[in-house]
Amino acid sequence: MATRHHARMAVVSLLYAYDLGNGNIAQHTDEILEEKKIRNKQKDFALALFDGVMQNLEACDKAIIEHLKDWDFERLGSIERATLRLACYEILFGELDSAVVINEAVEITKAFGTEQSPKFINGVLDAISKDKPE
Repeated sequence: MATRHHARMAVVSLLYAYDLGNGNIAQHTDEILEEKKIRNKQKDFALALFDGVMQNLEACDKAIIEHLKDWDFERLGSIERATLRLACYEILFGELDSAVVINEAVEITKAFGTEQSPKFINGVLDAISKDKPE
């Protein structure tokens, strides 16, 4: 049975595909989630996250860019960008504690990213979390 962690990993995959130029990925979310065995409540959760990120993409990207230290947004790897977008959305618009969101993002990055990615992701998200309006 899929967990919220699995659902988030699937959303990162969808955002990764979007970032690589698959602009119509939203038309295939049901198939992709089914393929990854994300069903029922977890599917609803994943779709809500994906839709939320896409609807707030500009705000999320702006927050990420503002908190990148000595790094260019365009030079980020697609996995790192996808993970940051998801976690930034959850920090800014979600109800979970930021520490939980950051931990999830770090764990996802350990699975998908480079060896340096978890520390980088943690730093950027921590900065976003600290600047989050109350």
